[in-house]
Amino acid sequence: MSSDAVKHDYHLVSPSPYPLIGSIAAFVMAVGGVIWMKGLWGMPQHTAWVFFAGLAGVLYTMFGWWMQVVREANAGDHTPVVSIGLRYGMILFIASEVMFFVAWFWIFFEMALFHGQRTHSPIDDVRTAWATWPPKGVEVVPAFHLPLVNTLTLLLSGTTVTWAHHALQTGDRRGAKIGLLLTILLGILFTSVQAYEYGDIFRDHMFFSTEAANSGLYGSAFIMATGFHGFHVLIGTIFLTVCLLRLLGGGFTPQKHFGFEAAAWYWHFVDVVWLFLFAFLYVILPTLK
Repeated sequence: MSSDAVKHDYHLVSPSPYPLIGSIAAFVMAVGGVIWMKGLWGMPQHTAWVFFAGLAGVLYTMFGWWMQVVREANAGDHTPVVSIGLRYGMILFIASEVMFFVAWFWIFFEMALFHGQRTHSPIDDVRTAWATWPPKGVEVVPAFHLPLVNTLTLLLSGTTVTWAHHALQTGDRRGAKIGLLLTILLGILFTSVQAYEYGDIFRDHMFFSTEAANSGLYGSAFIMATGFHGFHVLIGTIFLTVCLLRLLGGGFTPQKHFGFEAAAWYWHFVDVVWLFLFAFLYVILPTLK
C-alpha cells in the first residue's frame, strides 16, 4: 500500500474560490442595500445597481459552490462520516431559522398579551394607543378564508414530499418524481394565494389606521412574520425544484440522497412554522382583549 494513501473517512476539499467570492459579494450587496435606501459616499439614493451586482455574486457563489458539493457526492467523497457532518450542518441551519422566527413571534406575543400594561403609562398617547387590541381601526385578516386554504395546502404538501421521500428510499423513482412535482405545485399555489391575500391587505389598507399609533407596529410584525415565511416557502420550492431536476437527470439513489432529504427537512420546517403562524397570528392573538 502506498504511504500517502488516505487513512481516514474525512473528505478534504480542494481549494475553492467560493468562500472569498461569496464574502465579497455579500459585502457589496449589503453596502448596495444601504446605497439603494439611503445613499452613501456621494452616490444618490435609489441607486440599485450596486445591490444587484452583489446579489448576482451571491447567486453565482450559491450555484457554483453547491454544484461542487454535488460533484463531490457523485464522486463518492461523501463517506458516512461526511454525511453525518452534512446532516448536523442542516440541523443547525434549521435551528437558526427557528430562532429567527421566534423573534417575530415574540413581538406579536408581547403586543397581544401585555398591551394592557401600557395603559398605565403616564403618557396619554401611549394609553390611548394600547387601550384596545388589535389596535383601533385595524382590520384583522379573516383566519378561515385564504389563510385556511394555505394551511390545508401546506399540510397536503407535507404528505406529498413524505411520499416522494419514501418512494425514493424504496427505489420507486417514478413515485418520487410525481410526489416531488405535486409538492412543488402546492408550494407555487401557496405563494400565489399569499400574494393575492397581500393584495387585499394593501389595497384595502387593513393595517394602516390613523386612529392608533401602534397600528404600524401591528402591521409590520404581521407582514414580517408571514412575509418571511412566504419567502422561505419560495426558497423551499426552488430547493425542491433543483432536487426534481437532479432526479430527472438520474441523480439520487435509495442509499445516497441527502440533498433531497435536506430539502424535505426544510419543507417540513416551513410547514410547522406556518401552523404556529396560523394558530397564533391569525386565530388566537387577534381575538385577545
